[in-house]
Amino acid sequence: MNTLEAIMTRRSTRSYSANAVEPDKLQKIIEAGRYAPSGGNNQTNHFLVVQNPEVLKKLAELAESAFAKMEITPETYSSLKSSIMLSQKGGYVFYYNAPVLIIVANQKNYGNNLADCAVAVENMMIAANDLDLGSCWINQLHWLTEDEKILAYLRELGLTENERVYASMVVGYAKSADGLPVRKSLPRKGNVVIGE
Repeated sequence: MNTLEAIMTRRSTRSYSANAVEPDKLQKIIEAGRYAPSGGNNQTNHFLVVQNPEVLKKLAELAESAFAKMEITPETYSSLKSSIMLSQKGGYVFYYNAPVLIIVANQKNYGNNLADCAVAVENMMIAANDLDLGSCWINQLHWLTEDEKILAYLRELGLTENERVYASMVVGYAKSADGLPVRKSLPRKGNVVIGE
């Protein structure tokens, strides 16, 4: 698969098998994130790679509890609204039961924190597609990055005092007959270009 094909066929996977991601594939994905560009070549992203089912379960419980307390307003972003509603119903698992959650944090007082984390996650999702793995961007921990209970737990996992979560992703084998992610390229309906 060439680079453009890996980019254009990458789709979000939201249903995963229980199969573990091989260590060598996971290492390649993480290295793709580490080699992403960063503002001023600062390289201040901090990657927390979570594979322990108990840790994933605890993060899901903390997120569900935090979202369930939130109010929905007419201005609430649609995906955030969905997280709140599903949490209020109970049983919400924000990471789609994927075997790996990669949390990307950065310094909260660094002006390029969100951009640096975003390009790292994009690199990793493209690498995952190239390696026949599904992936999906995860916003939920970023939305909850100031929640004290979640911050405290993430600090137990290695987040430092001055860091916050700016992006996350999940990765694993798609729950499909062949274990491959859906790769049907979707037509563009936005992202207007002027001056081609």
